[in-house]
Amino acid sequence: MNTVLVASDLDRTLIYSAAALGLRMPDADAPRLLCVEVYEGKPLSYVTEAAAELLVELGRSTVFVPTTTRTPEQYRRIHLPGPAPRFAICANGGQLLVDGVPDRDWRDAVDRRLAAECAPLDEVRAHLVRTADPAWLLKERVAEDLFAYLVVERALLPDGWVKELGAWAEGRGWTVSLQGRKVYAVPRPLTKSAAMREVARRVGADEVLAAGDSLLDADLLAAADRAWRPSHGELADTGWAAPGLTVIPEVGVGAGEEILRRFLAGAPQSRPFPN
Repeated sequence: MNTVLVASDLDRTLIYSAAALGLRMPDADAPRLLCVEVYEGKPLSYVTEAAAELLVELGRSTVFVPTTTRTPEQYRRIHLPGPAPRFAICANGGQLLVDGVPDRDWRDAVDRRLAAECAPLDEVRAHLVRTADPAWLLKERVAEDLFAYLVVERALLPDGWVKELGAWAEGRGWTVSLQGRKVYAVPRPLTKSAAMREVARRVGADEVLAAGDSLLDADLLAAADRAWRPSHGELADTGWAAPGLTVIPEVGVGAGEEILRRFLAGAPQSRPFPN
């Protein structure tokens, strides 16, 4: 049997907030939902009950690696059905968790590369704040001392501002993307795919499957042997495609369920990495 690694984005790929559920059927036909994340005492993210069963099987039969831009603290709020994943990729590849603990060697290697190839975070953060208008800026955040993002009132965001910011950042080794209400500034070498390759090396993966919906998932999908994206999200909005990528027709929480089915169909004889 082969060892198949499944690296999947979480938000709006496998798990969904109430606003992102995309339930287009009559209420009486809506699927039963399972809450998988609570924030400040309130339910935040969901999967369908069918997806919950598929996650259990996926965890048993593959090396399942949650792969997210969330910080480790934000990731730990999520409780997916099935065995606890041995590995998780957080902070867009900047943190590799092994049994829930950040891998120090990986983080040190990331820090060295960013210092050698990119402008400092403080410089980029200062530029973000200086050029943002309080009329549409809601929050400013730094994640794990790795990258920065703004939460904005998107309807008020000036045309061309993100493009201008991207041009400024490009010469400094950074990338810029607008995803929902968030404007991300991320060092170019900080990628989910780099961390995924490291996990694949450690487990001796014969094949890598991946899924994601956002621009920050593009490198991950392109690096996988086979990949899927839903018909919603920034990648869908831009019509992004790559060799080995399949676009599934579903949107919302139903897309998460279908992606899990595709993962399991793509790894029928996989063996999990021993704990």
